[in-house]
Amino acid sequence: MGDKNYSIELLFKALADGTRLKLINLMGDDEVCVCFFVEVLKTNQPKISRHLAYLRGAGVVAARRDGKWMHYRIVEPPDPRAANIFREVRNWLETDATMQQDRAKLAKLCCAPRLPVQLQRAPRPASLVA
Repeated sequence: MGDKNYSIELLFKALADGTRLKLINLMGDDEVCVCFFVEVLKTNQPKISRHLAYLRGAGVVAARRDGKWMHYRIVEPPDPRAANIFREVRNWLETDATMQQDRAKLAKLCCAPRLPVQLQRAPRPASLVA
């Protein structure tokens, strides 16, 4: 059965924002440093961090600190029904043209022989390293 303490309302609120959907899409199956989100989405770090905090509160993102870098990755909600909904949303995001463009931007950025100055010491997502 499902986790009685899990809030389905919180999940749907987390999924009801375009920026949060973009972040979920960009993470894919990788662990991604917040600095890459800032660069790909062309928005400021505090805004990205607020959205990531919301996703963490909904139980769909986990964070890990490595020195000054914060890394984020997808985790499935603890409730099996919510996890199923979340998987379906992620599958849908993979087929969306705009989301595919964002993933392509991230891949291009990560595979570039030389990163922008603000990203030069940032760890690249493992699956996107050339």
